This record gives sequence, structure tokens and C-alpha cells, in this order.
Amino acid sequence: MKILMFGTREDEKQAALDWARRENVEVTFNEGPLTMETVNLLDDYDAVTTSQTAKLDDALYEIVARKGIKQLAQRSAGFDMFDLDKAAEHGLIISNVPSYSPNAIAEYAVTSAMNIIRNTEKIQRKVREHDFTWNKSIISKEMRSMTVAIIGTGRIGSITGQILKGFGAEVIGYDIYPNEAAKSFLTYTDTLEEAIKDADLISIHMPLTKDNQHMFNAELFAKMKDGVYIVNTARGGILDTKALLEALDSGKVAAAALDTYENESPYFPKDYRGKEIEDEVLLELIFRDDVQVSQHIAFYTETAVMNLVEGGLNSAKEVVETGTCENRVN
Repeated sequence: MKILMFGTREDEKQAALDWARRENVEVTFNEGPLTMETVNLLDDYDAVTTSQTAKLDDALYEIVARKGIKQLAQRSAGFDMFDLDKAAEHGLIISNVPSYSPNAIAEYAVTSAMNIIRNTEKIQRKVREHDFTWNKSIISKEMRSMTVAIIGTGRIGSITGQILKGFGAEVIGYDIYPNEAAKSFLTYTDTLEEAIKDADLISIHMPLTKDNQHMFNAELFAKMKDGVYIVNTARGGILDTKALLEALDSGKVAAAALDTYENESPYFPKDYRGKEIEDEVLLELIFRDDVQVSQHIAFYTETAVMNLVEGGLNSAKEVVETGTCENRVN
């Protein structure tokens, strides 16, 4: 069996080689994404695993199927870069890796929350400037005195809530599918509006769907208490960035930590040193004192990378051998 691995990073290669040796499968690496320019590389391969960030070109589904490929095995939990209906139309199975290290993302969400609440970056900047004074610009709240809203209480959201509960915070949650186990450390609300209205910190842990694009918009920000903190380690499209900037300017939002950005695909995870960033909104986010931006990196631990690589390859192999796979999403 031959599998082509698109979007391969250097840190993925050893895990893939180890898997290939165990499974007696030939794995070939390509550093670029699956595009109209690279699709012809699929000739003579049995399966493909991808690490797409941008939307897949509509024309690719038919071309991939015509080459005898039965699936696209994405190496991430998110699969919003694929048109599931168009994939199904051409007999393509789309799969993801739903759980690769929820602890990694939860720990990063908590770290980000603590950074913006405790003004870590402002403090470090002042120290570098040799300003060692104490002043109101860097005073902070304590997590144990805060009410935290976890929006999306699946694996990642639940672990985030558990960690924050350990700090002594009051944790509330909202999810259209409540998690029974999570009820031991959080209190569910019936609506999103109830969850956010009294929260001091809101941590977002939802997949991006057609129904929740820009769910966090100007109307929802207006229903929050003044000075709320926002953490998004989920998907950038859930949050209307321009509405967030207005909420930051007005003081409605005290600070935000964004590991995802709705227009990130041209930039994350690429090296833009010495290049011009044309996205003015992204530039404003980067240079604001009240926003912490990171490059969709919350998942990035050794354990998570290994699980993502093996998850994508396992699904690709499973489809070739059985015609379907456990992690298919269409």
C-alpha cells in the first residue's frame, strides 16, 4: 500500500516513518497542500492524508476520485476546509482525528487565560524597559474570584473547565449536547446568552459549522458584562473579529487570547519574516496590548503530533482495506 502525505512538516516525519515500518506501508511526504497544482502527484497512490488549512478547491473532489482515491484523511479535528456534500457526491470519504490530545489544547487555553488576566506580556515589556513600578495598568484579578463560561463542553472544553475549577473559579457551561460527566464540576445553562451574561472569562471550545459562523458577534458582545476576558482556541470563524475589536475599544472586552483567526490560512503556520502582511486586521491584533495572538498552536505537543499523524494514516489505510473508517465525518 502507498499513501501520500500532503502538508508534511518536519516534526511529523519520524512519527510517520515509525508508523509505516510497523504497518508495512509505504508513506511518501509532500510539504505542500493538496491543490490543483499538486493533485497529479496522486497517480499510483492508494490513499492520501492531508493537513489542509485553506478551503479545498471545488474541482479537486472529482479529480481525486477519478484517480481512484476513495478518501481524504485530514490530520486535525477540524474538517471545515472540506465541502462534505461535494465529497460525498464523488464518493470520497472525509475523515478527521477527533481526539489527539485534548489536554494539550486545554492546557494552552488555561495558560492563555492566565496570561491575559495577569497581564504577563505588559509586565514583561515594562521590565524590558526597566520600568519596575507597580501601577493600575498591570493589576489583575484572581482566577478563584471569577466566573468562567465554557462554551462547548466536549473533551477539550471539559478538561479546560476542570483545570479552572481547580483554581477555585465558578465554572458554568453551555453545549447543545450537555456532557453528563462535566456536571460534576460545572453548572449548565439552557442558553448561550445565560452562560455569557455574568461571566468574567469566556473560553470557546466549539467546532466551526454553518450554524455558528460569527456566533460571537456585536449583538452577543453587548450581552456580556463589561471587562470580560475572551479565549478562543477553537476556530477563528466562530468569532467576528471586527466586532471583537470594537468591543475591546469600548472596554466591553478587557482582553482576548486568540489562537485562531478567521482569515488565518494565508499566514498560519508559515514563516512571514521579511514579507509583507496585507491583512490589516491581523496586524492590529498582533500589535494591540490587549490581544494575545498565537499561530493556531494550542495543540502543538509531541504527543499530539504523533497522534495526529497516526490518526490520519490509520484512517487512510482503513478505507483502503475496508471501504470505510471509524473517524469518517460524511
